[in-house]
Amino acid sequence: MSDNLPAPTPPQPRNPLHGLTLEAIVTALAAHYGWDELGVRIPVRCFTHEPSVASSLKFLRKTPWAREKVEGLYLFMLREARRQGHA
Repeated sequence: MSDNLPAPTPPQPRNPLHGLTLEAIVTALAAHYGWDELGVRIPVRCFTHEPSVASSLKFLRKTPWAREKVEGLYLFMLREARRQGHA
């Protein structure tokens, strides 16, 4: 048996991002806001110039500050939906 196995990830029941892929987050945001509004809310090229999930994932995976903004907007979207009784 190997001793360098990663420790099991502790459960995160209060983390709404736990278990979600970046692709699922980007897809949900694009469906909710549309690419135009997404580009206004987070003005990065992958949302404003020929946007697609694939190009967005490529950029966001290597740009931590942009990924944080996307995750923050996703959490905001969830809070707004809950506040309006849609969740």
